[in-house]
Amino acid sequence: MSGFVFQTTPKVISEIGGISRVGDLIAGLGVHKALVICDPGIAASGLAERATAALSHAGIAPFVFDAVEADPPVRVVRRAAEAARAFGADGIIGLGGGSSLDTAKVVALLANIDQSIEELFGVDLARGRRLPLIQVPTTAGTGSEVTWVSVLTDDTGQKKAVYAPQLLPDIALLDAELTLGMPSRVTAATGLDAMVHAIEAYTSRTRKNVISDALATKALALLGRHIGPVLADGSDVAARAAMLEGSMLAGIAFINASVASVHALSYPLGTHFHVPHGHGNALVMGPVFRFNLPHAQTAYAELAPHLLPGRVFVSERAAAEALVEGMAEIFAASGLETRLGALGITEADIPGMAEEVTVGITRLLVNNPRDMNFDDVAGLYHEIL
Repeated sequence: MSGFVFQTTPKVISEIGGISRVGDLIAGLGVHKALVICDPGIAASGLAERATAALSHAGIAPFVFDAVEADPPVRVVRRAAEAARAFGADGIIGLGGGSSLDTAKVVALLANIDQSIEELFGVDLARGRRLPLIQVPTTAGTGSEVTWVSVLTDDTGQKKAVYAPQLLPDIALLDAELTLGMPSRVTAATGLDAMVHAIEAYTSRTRKNVISDALATKALALLGRHIGPVLADGSDVAARAAMLEGSMLAGIAFINASVASVHALSYPLGTHFHVPHGHGNALVMGPVFRFNLPHAQTAYAELAPHLLPGRVFVSERAAAEALVEGMAEIFAASGLETRLGALGITEADIPGMAEEVTVGITRLLVNNPRDMNFDDVAGLYHEIL
């Protein structure tokens, strides 16, 4: 393992009921007018109102932008940035799932710099400082609250990523109470998303490092131990808190080590068929993990005891296969659809998706333990058709 650079959020607060302190926290960053960015569901649930009440109590003028969409289109991000400027916001709060948090990160930049979204796509292309930013996740999956990447959908319908250290927030606030209303399907999809983050970070062949490895194994242990209980009893706030913390650790791990082919194969499912990101990852992870086994056996075997504590494995191969099978069993028990066909995806769609992955998402394929070509990707999609 060669040298590495590790970056993360300067402050993480994990506190049940912590949303009540968001006003004081952002006031401590010198903010007077805060834009809360969320989706319509978060606004309808009353969570945005809880945030604005805390802001008002702390003497902060609040304004809510509640039009975030899944797989955030750049047109929506532009509208949010315009809303921030029109309001005169000097601070941003992201509240919601990964789409809201990814939107908030870019808006915090756009509202304070003289660059377009298109100029930000790529690695380290942002110039200048963002506005103060607090990220408050309401799902336990994306880890977006602790990453310096935002994945958006451009005007042509393609996924594009902004990688910039300025996207790391000042504070990530984890309040498990905010996840109590999450439907079982969302809990399953986001939990599996976080578990994939941990596994892909640990098996990355480009930026894997000792710190990300430690975080990935702890994340997988927390998530594996608590995803079953939280699906069985969504009101278990302690299990919800553990899932949030596991997701956060996995987020720090993958942003410093990278994700790989599971994410690459899932992106077309979201872009073209509106499959939620976590569900897309869950759909393709089994075929990808099995494909990777000959090249990732040792790493998978090292991860197995963290997912399956107490299990005895007779060989490295047995341990690696147990990890892959263990993840498949969690998916099968999740209640999520397990076949592409059930989501309206047909055999005719596979060539286009495979081309998109192998031509347009090579930035993720290079991190995979095993090389993939067009035929490999098409074959993996066929396995789950």
